[in-house]
Amino acid sequence: MKTRRSGAAKAAILLSLVLGLGLIGDAQRADVTDSDVLLFAKNLMIPMGDGVKLATDIYRPARGGQPIAEKLPLLLQRTPYGKDGRGLVDQARAFARSGYIVALQDERGTGKSEGVQIKYIGQGRDGFDTVEELAKLPYADGQIGMWGTSYAAHAQASAAILNPPHLKAMVLNCGGLYNGWDHKIRNHGAFELAQQVGWAFAQVAGQTNNPAAAAAVRREKSVDWVGKLYARRGSNPLSEAPNFESYIFDMMTRADYDAYWKQPDVNWSLHYDETADVPMIHISGWYDPYAAGALHNYLGLSKIKKSAQRLLIGPWLHGRNTDSTAGDLEFGKDAALADFRDAFHLRWFDRFLKHASNGVDDDPPIRLFVMGTGDGHKEPSGKLFHGGYWKTSNVWPLPGTKPITYYLQRDGGLSPSVPGAGVPPSVYSYDPAHPVPTIGGSFTGQTGMVAAGGFDQREKAFDGDPDKGFFGSRPPYPPLKARPDVVVFETGPLSEDTQIIGPIDVVLFGASTAVDTDFTAKLIDVYPPSRDYPDGYDLNITDGILRARYRTSPEKPELMRSGEIYRCKVELFPTANVFKKGHRIRIDISSSNFPRFDPNPNTGEPLAKHTRIVVAKNSIYHDAMHPSHVVLPVVGQLGAKPRSTPTR
Repeated sequence: MKTRRSGAAKAAILLSLVLGLGLIGDAQRADVTDSDVLLFAKNLMIPMGDGVKLATDIYRPARGGQPIAEKLPLLLQRTPYGKDGRGLVDQARAFARSGYIVALQDERGTGKSEGVQIKYIGQGRDGFDTVEELAKLPYADGQIGMWGTSYAAHAQASAAILNPPHLKAMVLNCGGLYNGWDHKIRNHGAFELAQQVGWAFAQVAGQTNNPAAAAAVRREKSVDWVGKLYARRGSNPLSEAPNFESYIFDMMTRADYDAYWKQPDVNWSLHYDETADVPMIHISGWYDPYAAGALHNYLGLSKIKKSAQRLLIGPWLHGRNTDSTAGDLEFGKDAALADFRDAFHLRWFDRFLKHASNGVDDDPPIRLFVMGTGDGHKEPSGKLFHGGYWKTSNVWPLPGTKPITYYLQRDGGLSPSVPGAGVPPSVYSYDPAHPVPTIGGSFTGQTGMVAAGGFDQREKAFDGDPDKGFFGSRPPYPPLKARPDVVVFETGPLSEDTQIIGPIDVVLFGASTAVDTDFTAKLIDVYPPSRDYPDGYDLNITDGILRARYRTSPEKPELMRSGEIYRCKVELFPTANVFKKGHRIRIDISSSNFPRFDPNPNTGEPLAKHTRIVVAKNSIYHDAMHPSHVVLPVVGQLGAKPRSTPTR
């Protein structure tokens, strides 16, 4: 009796036969450029479960231009940014020279692959299908490792959730969406505006298979549209690419934490149990948008999985592991991982795919870069030398960590003393038409719009270069602490160096004249005046935001009553920083951070569908009954001299 096979099954069999014969996906053998590496298949179309085929290039180790016959483990990267990029191809060749088969794949709807790309959604199933099809190759030994940065790291996580049997090891760099509502797509209710809009414009212009859409977007600048897409569905540059416009509006308008945000492709945190139990290393940077996610993913998986889990966080920007800088900061040459591209990955894969005894098992599971031991001089490059050092640990929180509560005081102070009774609140007006400009932070910088990293918190004229000026700044370009819509609380000069390592919570007792508003909090390392910086230097370390309607529940928004006091917790990204003797620790409170986040219109209307904006008068209470405070994870002594004069 004959068994009827599906079209996908037939294609899989044909795929194995074709590759076994060493043929090329485009029916032409690629040129051999190295005697020890062969581009064995170019644009091989691998079928997915729904029949869509994804273009994949296969590199194999070779001798004299002929592929090595030995069955070998395979390394896979799935990318939406083009598998033909020089850097990626060079890395693939390096891995092949080290004895791996390497597969580079254009994700659905990008490059030479078929189908339509919907950002994030659906990549898990494609990843599963790809892993399992590649495992059938007659020259592969059935072990698949995955690697990649950013979106390619998300692709790994999404595939791992579906537990493909042949997935055996992963290196996730700056990605793996822990919870897209909590941060990166939205952030505790606010929309990560600059990142998502900037990415859509860049992707349509550079990688879409829609020439009309690419041309429409190239005629525009994303910076001219950030914050202006509301109610413009069908009449903006992205309208020529409906799949991109759709995801932007879905993510911008789906503000409640509903089923959309609980899908595996955008919320790994809900799917750890079913995730493949394979060795993973979770990598991020303190100025990367995935620092919190990497930490949470490591902690969540290491508790329930038998396979090795590792955490590595440097001082880096997004994907900049080989750099020693972030924004306007220099950390020293030791901050950069010079071997990250090739040797770092090979050490991990050699251990878990080739079972090499190379010391990986002896490495502490946690390795962090602690920023801030530098003397603050200005480097020849013009950057502030913030310095730092590497620290390892077997546990989290780090041994010796003590959560110390510092309370916001009426005179602008920040101290462990509980405030007294009858203290009036700090009051400021937040105008959505004049939001506080984004000056650095932990996010993905966008070319021509906004830069991530550490910067002196002072407005500066913007001329299109976000490394030199800040979008939204206005004359006379004041320091942010001088703005009337920023409230500042700081310690006196510290009497001892103080290490703060971990997540940071700011609890505010706030009220507003509006039915909805945002509360932002930013941790600042205040450098005293010096020869190189006569006015001092207010360095942003980490920050967070809360959309007030989600103060009690992300799923069930609740508007505010005018004048009523509410407890609001703002969760700042984790960090590791030494606040040196003589520096001050400062907390800046406000209600906007634009264009990183969409400004809250304060009206209580459905988000991104509002028809008007209103000015909100917001109050931060700091009295005995409403003790607004910050909890600092201190590893070491915290000492502050008495304040001589108030900040404000």
